[in-house]
Amino acid sequence: MQQQKRQPELVEGNLPVFVFPTELIFYADDQSTHKQVLTLYNPYEFALKFKVLCTTPNKYVVVDAAGAVKPQCCVDIVIRHRDVRSCHYGMIDKFRLQVSEQSQRKALGRKEVIATLLPSAKEQQQKEEEEKRIKEHLAESVFFEQTLCQPENRSASSGPSLLQSSWNSMHWSTNAADTGEVESWCLSTSI
Repeated sequence: MQQQKRQPELVEGNLPVFVFPTELIFYADDQSTHKQVLTLYNPYEFALKFKVLCTTPNKYVVVDAAGAVKPQCCVDIVIRHRDVRSCHYGMIDKFRLQVSEQSQRKALGRKEVIATLLPSAKEQQQKEEEEKRIKEHLAESVFFEQTLCQPENRSASSGPSLLQSSWNSMHWSTNAADTGEVESWCLSTSI
């Protein structure tokens, strides 16, 4: 008897979607960044349909906002920022890529990609370099603090440490001096 190759049942919304990059950064002072490419990958054995949605469609032009991806292929989706104004600096917009099986209507998976418009590539690069230096410095500080706090290797001893014995002796002497009485005391130490 020959076994049939069964395709796993695809549950709505659970199919992983592979898109690169996962973030788009547009720079107002660098016109070459106003047009960017998202690549949608299809690692599956079946064709996918896709649709690109956006939270602010008036700011962007999406070339080929819907289409298909053959099995084990990819497609490039061109996104242009068309409203480069200072009032949009720092605002986070989102693109959602929804995919479905070629013959189905229900969405099998989706992936969100964030998009941000920043004023200057140079300013952003300087800010990132400064943040990197701070993170490296903090990482070094933490590293050194952790190594300084490592417990020292002590050889096992059968009795109390010298420090513990000294403290107990001083404590006993002080108590005896305060009361003026010297009795036989039983000292116990715990390690």
